[in-house]
Amino acid sequence: MTSPFEQESDHFFQKHERIYPMRVWGKFRILKWAAMTGLLAIYYVTPWIRWDRGEYAPDQAILISIARQRMYFFDLEIWPQEIYFVTGILVLSALGLFYVTSLFGRVWCGYACPQTVWTDLFVWVERIVQGRRNERIKLDKMPLCFEKIWKKGLTHFIWVLIGMATGGAYVLYFNDAPTVIHQIIHFELPFETGAWIFGLTVSTYVLAGHARDQVCSFMCPYARFQSAMFDKDTLIIGYDEERGEPRGKHKQGESWDGRGDCIDCHRCVHVCPQGIDIRNGLQMQCIACGLCIDACNEIMDKVGLPQGLIRYDSYHHLHNKEEKGFHLLRPRTIYYTIIMAVIFSVFIYFLLNKSPLEMNVIRDRNPIFVKLSDGSIRNAYTIKILNKTREKRNYSLSIIGIKDAKLKLEDVDFVDLNNIKVQSDGVAQYRLYIIAPPTSLKGNRTDIRLSLVDNETHYQTNYKGVFVSGK
Repeated sequence: MTSPFEQESDHFFQKHERIYPMRVWGKFRILKWAAMTGLLAIYYVTPWIRWDRGEYAPDQAILISIARQRMYFFDLEIWPQEIYFVTGILVLSALGLFYVTSLFGRVWCGYACPQTVWTDLFVWVERIVQGRRNERIKLDKMPLCFEKIWKKGLTHFIWVLIGMATGGAYVLYFNDAPTVIHQIIHFELPFETGAWIFGLTVSTYVLAGHARDQVCSFMCPYARFQSAMFDKDTLIIGYDEERGEPRGKHKQGESWDGRGDCIDCHRCVHVCPQGIDIRNGLQMQCIACGLCIDACNEIMDKVGLPQGLIRYDSYHHLHNKEEKGFHLLRPRTIYYTIIMAVIFSVFIYFLLNKSPLEMNVIRDRNPIFVKLSDGSIRNAYTIKILNKTREKRNYSLSIIGIKDAKLKLEDVDFVDLNNIKVQSDGVAQYRLYIIAPPTSLKGNRTDIRLSLVDNETHYQTNYKGVFVSGK
């Protein structure tokens, strides 16, 4: 007798059988087409949306600029020092995914996951060129001939074109879109950009054209831990076993007495992009796309039975008809809502209080201090002033904590410390010397505060540090 472990091992290592999804039509298939069309349109069109940010600033609405070290999202500009905004967005996205999963199961996988979207597109191309399911199966079994060569060749050629468009659109999020297109047309594309396009072309072609269901079953970790977000009230795709069994073939005019509504046509299996039989219960491979529901409803209409033999429902209601079908408010969803509300509130607070000015100061460690000929003590610092506004700004720099201390910018005596100019959306870096008379110092370390003030708006930012004298 074979152990469960050996059975699982045999399944894992057995040769993969290619899945040929059958075409089906229904409300969930329409919803998938709408999701695919909308998401692809957003992906390909977004880099071309323009957004006026003023002179010298990029006019691309969404841009992750490596050269400028900025992330632009319409009016929101994220500097490297503000990476916590990206962290907040990622955390909210993850929690949103968990929240939706706890309510509606793996609808993300079935409708919005990039692997699903591009696989749907590739399968559609395959169906247009090679024909319906039986024709595609027949074509694959056919010996090499002209028909097989041109149909397969055209299919793969279109797949490569889609992959190139996918890779090309991706790099537009990191570069100015019109500039990249100009570079491609004139064969002036930088090697790094071309390498990214090539890599994404290959990955799209392989994952959506060949790997397909294997990505969901073996590569994606989400399928592995989704059960941690499910409970008995989560909406899943389920087979009503009480109504459907015992199953069996049915001919028109035969009585339904003593038998279930399932006619064992396997249509639900043939339309499944994962190739599973939903009648065997909820399985890890199920991506909750709903195509099996459309297929089963179509068959139920043909045999004159009510729809819903396969449907979205909760585990509770599927196995106990007296239970309510769906509970929106339950402990799991309440917890997610509270956590997301707190994180979102914190995110909005920091966003509304985003500083237009930042000063970074690093004190020299070697030497820690220098004693000048007149007995004064000098400490050196590297100071960076970040002007996050769209206008040139003038700032005043002063020190608090040491009486009669002097500030000096190395090799830039012409810079007035009361009128430090920084270009719009720019960074100015200086080497700063603080020189203090020994009579103003008390002990080895003196607490100081550097104050930088915008001369126009009077916005102020401070740096708290120490002045080392060696006393």
